[in-house]
Amino acid sequence: MGPDDLLTVGEVAHRSGFATSALRYYERETLISATRTAGGQRRYERSVLRRLAFIRAARNIGLSLEEVREALDTLPGSRTPTKADWARLSRAWSARLDEQIRALRALREGLDSCIGCGCLSLRRCAISNPSDVAGTRGVGAVYLPRRLTDEQRH
Repeated sequence: MGPDDLLTVGEVAHRSGFATSALRYYERETLISATRTAGGQRRYERSVLRRLAFIRAARNIGLSLEEVREALDTLPGSRTPTKADWARLSRAWSARLDEQIRALRALREGLDSCIGCGCLSLRRCAISNPSDVAGTRGVGAVYLPRRLTDEQRH
């Protein structure tokens, strides 16, 4: 691989849509790696664009950074990951996406009713959440589907 095959941090940021600060953060978190020039400038192999696309997709469906790291750690270090490698990793997402779809449908169906936030300001809340019984179930909008209130997504 020659020096023309390596990308600068600016090129990777432009091509991936990630800010340079995010690239440095992901490097610190060992999700991606870079080499350094003699002057200390970062250089990335082109395959990092595929890893970054994977990170974006994984984060968009709710995977934590730790889950992303665990998935990326299963990829071979000796070669560029193949389509089969990415397909194997993304197969596990199917059940998670199905769960999110169910949660979003439940949210859509219940948008006009009490969500258990404890405000008790809607007439419907007095029926669905009398005396703020939802407050005993925890903080936030406790009637929302768990997938939508999971703190790890934020």
